[in-house]
Amino acid sequence: MQNQIDIDAIKINFDESGLWVLNIAIAIIMFGVALAITVDDFKHLFKNPKIVFVGVLSQFILLPAVTFLAIILIEPHPSFALGMMLIAACPGGNVSNFFSKMAGGNAALSVSLTAFATLICIFMTPFNLQFWGSMYQPTHEILKTVELNWLDLLKLVSLILGIPLIAGMLIKHYHSEMAGKIEKVLKPLSMLVFIALIFIAFSQNLKVFLNHIHHVVLLVIFHNIIAFILGFYTAKIFGLSHQDCKTISMETGIQNGGLGLLLIFGFFEGLGGMALLAAFWGIWDVFSGMALATFWGRNKNKLEIENVD
Repeated sequence: MQNQIDIDAIKINFDESGLWVLNIAIAIIMFGVALAITVDDFKHLFKNPKIVFVGVLSQFILLPAVTFLAIILIEPHPSFALGMMLIAACPGGNVSNFFSKMAGGNAALSVSLTAFATLICIFMTPFNLQFWGSMYQPTHEILKTVELNWLDLLKLVSLILGIPLIAGMLIKHYHSEMAGKIEKVLKPLSMLVFIALIFIAFSQNLKVFLNHIHHVVLLVIFHNIIAFILGFYTAKIFGLSHQDCKTISMETGIQNGGLGLLLIFGFFEGLGGMALLAAFWGIWDVFSGMALATFWGRNKNKLEIENVD
């Protein structure tokens, strides 16, 4: 019981101004991604419904379900378990587009899936968190102590993901040339700001991480590896190309930890175990995504050299 109190009493140094900056950063990144998306991208996506099905299945159905099974087997601390469920319920992180391109994946598919996932996460994220959280008794007890207002949750996700997505697509549609110019500057800049924000938050919470990070390191790494593997082999089972398998893997393994933190501070009052796990996930999946993309990218280059020879 003492351990539970200590973990849930952990306070991540992340004030209201920090949350606003994170809100804006996520919205700007989404806007930057949307500037490259057209209605035709969605048309092309739906001309191959199998890819859409596999992307949604892997990210919004299988990942939360496998996370739930892993929690039953591992039996982590309840707030860690709910943190894992929340991360699994979030849409893919926007940085997955960059990593997919770097890995030699299908960059156009990655951007289109990110957009589609953003639209459906407005409903699927609250649903998955409530559904799986209620299925496991320890997390069900936590959910009973907080007011998880679906309408407020929908509003938050819509504001920081849905509206920037639609706004970016409208500018792309009506002012394509201007959208291209803005995207060239905004996309890399917003990504750098987002990564800088993560590291600033990390430095401000260095003592908290040093004292408590051992509680979540293995959980996050294990969960992240499972997500990458799940995405890749789900796509492989459905007969998608190796390029598309890498893309689905990235879309499933790179979850939007920033959104997860916003929801934790917005609806769970920064619950210690959840916040610690989501904060480390936000840092870790940047490194794991970079490492996997580098590995796949090098292999792709080697194959291209061998084919030329």
